[in-house]
Amino acid sequence: MSPLAKLYLITCWSYIISFHLTLSILPLDMAASAGAGGPVAVAAERVVVLEGDQFARAAKVQGLKSRAAFKLLQINERYRLFRPGMTVVDLGFAPGSWSQVATDLTKPRGRVLGVDLLPVQPPKGVSTIQGDFLSPDIQAEIKAFLRDPDRGRLRRPSALLDTSIATSSASNPPGGAAIDQAAALEEEATGYLERESHEKTLVADAEVADPDPAEHRDKCADVVLSDMCEPWDPLDGLYKKSISNPYYRLMNTSGNAFRDHAGSMDLCRAALRFSYDTLKVGGHFVCKFYQGAEDKSLEKSLKAMFHKVHREKPESSRAQSKEAYFVGIKRLAKVEKEVVLAGP
Repeated sequence: MSPLAKLYLITCWSYIISFHLTLSILPLDMAASAGAGGPVAVAAERVVVLEGDQFARAAKVQGLKSRAAFKLLQINERYRLFRPGMTVVDLGFAPGSWSQVATDLTKPRGRVLGVDLLPVQPPKGVSTIQGDFLSPDIQAEIKAFLRDPDRGRLRRPSALLDTSIATSSASNPPGGAAIDQAAALEEEATGYLERESHEKTLVADAEVADPDPAEHRDKCADVVLSDMCEPWDPLDGLYKKSISNPYYRLMNTSGNAFRDHAGSMDLCRAALRFSYDTLKVGGHFVCKFYQGAEDKSLEKSLKAMFHKVHREKPESSRAQSKEAYFVGIKRLAKVEKEVVLAGP
């Protein structure tokens, strides 16, 4: 046997022996870590939580992009943010679960615009802009999209609509065609989500008087949603395809609680500045943040712009997570810009 072959054989046997020794020692280390509440115990607890997550299973069964859809559903169930025909801007929309909910709650003739840094296949009926929301160019593109009232809405062929009306008027008494058309629209407005007291919702959201229409004529959004997180480079997984699963490329949290809180405050204030420019009087605002020392200051800024501000922790949000949501209800007609945009 040549010396090179002997060296190769010795190397192989050394790897085999070290592998078996590792397997024999690992169970003892795991038991010690679990008994002391170490990282292995934490990881095992997280696996159990993920496996038993009822919202993740329900999202998969219902065809939703992620379990985050239930957070917005639970917020909307309490505050009734959406109505058919609304214009909704979803900041940080990937993977698209909030946009799915908004599309269903605003149809027919509603429109939803999603903005995200990641390349994501949008849900059906959602318009998207890929880019950094903090960029002035991207915000200018969003505002240009919103200024066109028909852009992003479902367009119905006028000829087909006229034909359907003529057919209905021929078979129904006078006024019956309009009633049938309204009933059809009402039926289409109800999707996979069964909303209680739909008629009450339409009446309950009273219009807010606007003493200065010229000041607000460029404000086109009815609801602004922000589920943005500051992206962090992952520790591994760079070789994986980011288009098929973009969350392999960026992480939502860094692991440092203060760092995550500070980053979320910056993004929430950026979303608030954008809402000041684009949100209609009487419009609503929802933003996600990580709890910390500066959230009181952000809440104060929100109260200067909205009639009511609520701090929410939906049931579908994991208990061990620091995330929470601010819900701003009905933008005020007169808002002091310096107070709203004041820093901490």
